[in-house]
Amino acid sequence: MQKINLLDLVSDITEYNNFAVSEINDHVLRIAVIDGDFHWHAHDTDELFMVLEGELLIDLGNDKTITLLPGEVFNVPAHMQHRTRSNGRTVNLCFEKKDNDINGSS
Repeated sequence: MQKINLLDLVSDITEYNNFAVSEINDHVLRIAVIDGDFHWHAHDTDELFMVLEGELLIDLGNDKTITLLPGEVFNVPAHMQHRTRSNGRTVNLCFEKKDNDINGSS
């Protein structure tokens, strides 16, 4: 058991990085730093995003874009094509099942 400061974990990261912070039951908490575009993809299970810093854009396969600001969350349903992107350094959390593999990309 230990306390973790999420923003301290990524304070020196400036380029894309996504890594697991903690696991609970069959889920994982990931933290990502993004500045630019990630590729299109989908997962077999839901994926929940929460922004800690910056502005995260989530493009969805139905031509819709969700904009998340610090403190906001959004759930991407299973099998929904999506990509994340930002116009500057953004830090976000992702809550997902441990076995939430990426299926396909375009």
